[in-house]
Amino acid sequence: MIPGADSAITRNEKSLILAYDHGLEHGPVDFEPNPATADPDRVFEIGTHDAVTAVAVQKGIAEGYYPSYEDDVTLLAKLNGTSNLWMGEPNSAVNWTVENAVEVGAEAIGFTVYGGSNHEIEMVEEFRDAQEAAREHDLGVVMWSYPRGQGLKNATTPSTIAYSTRLGLELGADITKVKYPGSPEAMSHAVTQAADSKVVMSGGSKTDDQDFLTTVRNAMDAGANGLAVGRNVFQRDNPEQILDGLEAVIFEDASVKEALDVMGVEPTNREAL
Repeated sequence: MIPGADSAITRNEKSLILAYDHGLEHGPVDFEPNPATADPDRVFEIGTHDAVTAVAVQKGIAEGYYPSYEDDVTLLAKLNGTSNLWMGEPNSAVNWTVENAVEVGAEAIGFTVYGGSNHEIEMVEEFRDAQEAAREHDLGVVMWSYPRGQGLKNATTPSTIAYSTRLGLELGADITKVKYPGSPEAMSHAVTQAADSKVVMSGGSKTDDQDFLTTVRNAMDAGANGLAVGRNVFQRDNPEQILDGLEAVIFEDASVKEALDVMGVEPTNREAL
């Protein structure tokens, strides 16, 4: 990590990355709850919301659509990714180069590393090449640090998630994206292991507004620097509404109740507030 290298995709040291690599990673099924979001234009429109510090997309989406939004959206080039049709040991193809990403207008790169996979060695070496090339172009580096593989019985234990954030630090990521490990205490441990590098929480599958905001609030209270989210935004009928709430929680330190008020949404569980 290099202090300040991620400044283009952060605001006051915090990030809300809108991830839209799902069409490759998961397939069209992720667009079924909100069919309009199969059109990348719709998601780039969502990405113009003030809360969004970067939009993460794959090569084809970036080349085809980003030029129309370059004045309003910061591009994070997701360099690797593999379809859900692949059924082998976790691995991720490198789909474009840092140099190509720079030509398209990227301000940062994203790269998945599956720690624990039988392919970990080659993925880390590919990350090395991308990270060093990113430094040559003054780009920020975000690692999707997802422990997966035959040797891992449970990839979301507190110790495994803490190992994941440490991998990001050790290998040179400015920001490491990890899944929420289940409790504020476990998230705090993961953040501590990342030292001065940043940690953002993966948004995961779509959940109830209050439940999602509560998890984000807990992660922020544990020291996380924000969120990298896809489905919990673009699968909603009104993505901008949840972004209003997330902006309040992440950047304005609002409570869940305050965020719901900003959104104009009634709590589903008042006793939990």
